[in-house]
Amino acid sequence: MSTAKIAVSIDEQILSKLDRLVKTHVFPSRSKAIQTAVQEKLERVEQSRLANECSKLDPKFEKAMAEEGFSMELGEWPEY
Repeated sequence: MSTAKIAVSIDEQILSKLDRLVKTHVFPSRSKAIQTAVQEKLERVEQSRLANECSKLDPKFEKAMAEEGFSMELGEWPEY
């Protein structure tokens, strides 16, 4: 994956905490720590968006769509 350099302004207290994590080898560098944090946040935002969209679905309608044609296929299933 290619990377790009950017300039970021960050609160000094947050930077101090970040530097402690780098110093104690939780992260190899500031860049990796920030990259990891941004990636995790983006994943949470995407999951939240998916959850919001799923909450808009009508369970009865979705079940009916999933079962559409199911009763016709039931007769074709082998007997166990």
